[in-house]
Amino acid sequence: MRLALYVLLVVAVVALVAAFLSWVAQRRLEALAESFIAADPARLPTVDVALVLGAAPIGPEGGPNRYFEHRLDAAAALWRAGKVKYLLVSGDNRGAYDEPTAMRTGLIARGVPAERIYRDFAGVRTLDSVLRADEVFGQKRLIIVSQRFHLARAVFLARQDEIEAWGLAARDVARPYSFLTTLRRYPSAVRAYYDVWFDTPSRHAGKPVVIGVDPPS
Repeated sequence: MRLALYVLLVVAVVALVAAFLSWVAQRRLEALAESFIAADPARLPTVDVALVLGAAPIGPEGGPNRYFEHRLDAAAALWRAGKVKYLLVSGDNRGAYDEPTAMRTGLIARGVPAERIYRDFAGVRTLDSVLRADEVFGQKRLIIVSQRFHLARAVFLARQDEIEAWGLAARDVARPYSFLTTLRRYPSAVRAYYDVWFDTPSRHAGKPVVIGVDPPS
């Protein structure tokens, strides 16, 4: 009985320490990235390319994913403001949906010309999207588009990779789909530090694409 109680106590302490470290990691990312993030395109520099981070186009409730829609709204507003010439939409297409193609379709519906949109189909993780923007698409100055909590991690990863990055904060979702949607950002922050410390590479290499010269995919 005593051994079981001891094991439970150790598990509880480890869980509490892990939760605390995850919270600290996320708060630290937010502090480091804060000066590079804005909700107004006018407060951001003018660069050639914005990286729009993917999300599932369909939410768990079966309708349009509000995170996805708000990111496209922000990216289109950034382009209309003349802050970028091209949009690089990066996401996953391994499952039942194709994030980059859905993003391109949504941006075209918002008035962005198709020839201004490049797709990266290997943005499996935020790290992959950021690293491939540099390694495959040759971008060293970027505006990254996502919700603020996600931007903190993305801007951190980009700047650690010596990419001069800023973030445009898309409108957040007033009511998250689930508690896990909110919770997952904390272990993801710890993983971001791990990826930087151990120099985690992108999962997929690719033929270089010169944005503005090569035709959009």
